[in-house]
Amino acid sequence: MSLTNKQLSTIPIAVYTAKGELQQLKPALNEGLDAGLTINEIKEVMVHLYAYCGFPRSIRGLQAFMEVLDERKAKGIEDETGADASPINDERSKYDRGKANLEELLGRPITGPQTGYAAFAPVIEIFLKEHLFADIFDRDVLTYAERELATISAISAIGGAEPMLRSHLAICLNVGFTAGQLNEFVDVIKSTAGKKEAKAAQSVLNEVLKNSQ
Repeated sequence: MSLTNKQLSTIPIAVYTAKGELQQLKPALNEGLDAGLTINEIKEVMVHLYAYCGFPRSIRGLQAFMEVLDERKAKGIEDETGADASPINDERSKYDRGKANLEELLGRPITGPQTGYAAFAPVIEIFLKEHLFADIFDRDVLTYAERELATISAISAIGGAEPMLRSHLAICLNVGFTAGQLNEFVDVIKSTAGKKEAKAAQSVLNEVLKNSQ
């Protein structure tokens, strides 16, 4: 099974947002809307990405999207707004919610003492659980799979974050992407982010697929 048109159009949107290439982003946004992405789904991709490429790139992407929507409206194009995020009705702490979401993404329980960067700077591990994996991942405008596709697109475009890309590609397999779809993803990275970025992504993907067998 191949990536859907909506999935294929998400990758360039995430890549160009992460790289701050707004002139390339605008046609990608038009293509995404034409492929069936709703306004709220695209907005959510850009909000999601601030956790990976920062507020400046995310906000500039949103500003470019506003311009695209104005241009389409002036042409008489009415795009679907789409659903808003559902209210959160969960009594657990944000940390516990985030930990549970991350365990679902990873497909395994998280146990034992903190190690590595989480032990070195414990506050960032708290921010990750409470904000990224609770506040953001709990928003159901996008599925986990849709969020992970945006994530690996942004990380591949940014470059130099192969350990994070490795983790998220493994998550992609756990949330339902196939090896073929992830290789297709790398092809889109080559045509959007560039050959160097695609080569790095392919190398990490090959490693992840080998370890998953």
